[in-house]
Amino acid sequence: MAFSHVAAMAFDRVSRLASIPALVLTSVMYLISAIPAAAVGLLRDPDVEHGLRELAFPILRAAGLNTNRVRVLLVNDDRFNAFVIDHNTIFLNYGLILKVERPDILQAVIAHEAAHIANGHISRRVANLQSAQRLAGLGTALAIAAAAAGAGEAAPGLAVGIQSSALRSFLGHTRAEEASADRSAASYLRWADISPRGLVDLHRTFSGQELLGPNQQDPYMRSHPLTRDRVRAAEAYLATHDDRAPPNPNADYWFARVKGKVSAFTRAPSWTLRRAPEEQARDIRLMREAVAHHRNNNLPKARAAIDGALAIRPDDPFYYELKGQILMENRKLQGALIAYKTAVEMAPRDALILAGYGRALLAADQPKQALEILEQARARDYRNARMMRDLAMAYAKTGKNGMASMVTAERFALQGRIKDAGIHAKRAIGQLPEGSPGWQRAQDVLIASERAQKRKRR
Repeated sequence: MAFSHVAAMAFDRVSRLASIPALVLTSVMYLISAIPAAAVGLLRDPDVEHGLRELAFPILRAAGLNTNRVRVLLVNDDRFNAFVIDHNTIFLNYGLILKVERPDILQAVIAHEAAHIANGHISRRVANLQSAQRLAGLGTALAIAAAAAGAGEAAPGLAVGIQSSALRSFLGHTRAEEASADRSAASYLRWADISPRGLVDLHRTFSGQELLGPNQQDPYMRSHPLTRDRVRAAEAYLATHDDRAPPNPNADYWFARVKGKVSAFTRAPSWTLRRAPEEQARDIRLMREAVAHHRNNNLPKARAAIDGALAIRPDDPFYYELKGQILMENRKLQGALIAYKTAVEMAPRDALILAGYGRALLAADQPKQALEILEQARARDYRNARMMRDLAMAYAKTGKNGMASMVTAERFALQGRIKDAGIHAKRAIGQLPEGSPGWQRAQDVLIASERAQKRKRR
């Protein structure tokens, strides 16, 4: 699935567990029993996440982190911020993507956050999670940390508590940690042949913000305290090692593509159409124009633009995925099925490309085929709520009502809808064979739901 009209974005090549562990569910539901009604979610898109992976890969490798496990995900927040809350995920606000001007600056942010993981700065937080649970307003963000502590998996969203002082305290690093992360990040960039100038320019962006009041400071500044010593240290490192990084066309391309797609879905179509001609890579320009025309409900121009991008990159699964989305949202189902099928053939392990194909099959009234594809998507990423909704529908349309109730229960559990999760879990338990895998998964949800509700009543 690519961005929807409102914005939705997925690239995941790591195999996932076939079920949601009871420990994770218990931890998550314990923490999300007081989630605020409004939520800040993740933007998932296979194209964008692939681009971020291309940019992050040399840094993660230099940091000694598992490049198949640590992912970079985009948060639906237009402010400049980045953070880590588990050992497997670096979160970037989409506002950060839009505001940085060069790939080395974005890679400096990724290197800094990777250093917090590699240097063990978040271990203390996970160890002190029980006391952190007593802070108000942490919401789903701490549920993500709990899930990570239980099974190395991130929960599906971030609550509005991101804006709370309690969460800022949880995310905030000490100045000693920041200085340590800077030193490590500079080393990672050097080993990866990436210019350390990006780290210097990142710090210079926030120079002077320490003189502002907390409410006036950028969120990144509040969780990453900056000192003049840190700025001077970054400048000294650059002066000592010079800027010897060779040109990197691959980083330039994927930075432009990530930023181009994010901006096309988050800024006004008129802005995109006005600025797209400035894009150096013709396929990226056409992709941006395709999105803008799609959002303007101009199918002929959108189709012509994405076909133009595919003429330049005929083996690109992400452009086929975008074409599938454009056609499906315009009810051109046969064309959408062809585009999604081609994307799946090129990227058979991409969870959200699979999910989009499954959704198109459902829309085309092919529930059996949809069920097969959506089960594959779930096996790779069970945290995609929209996919789980489609999967439940596919189960229901094929007469598997017990499984439909079970998947719905899991979806509500991961969304923090504790009462609804318990209701559907009970329904699934009554419909599925006792002891079957689906029955056991429903039991896990029910147990976690009951425990969470008991804690909520205390």
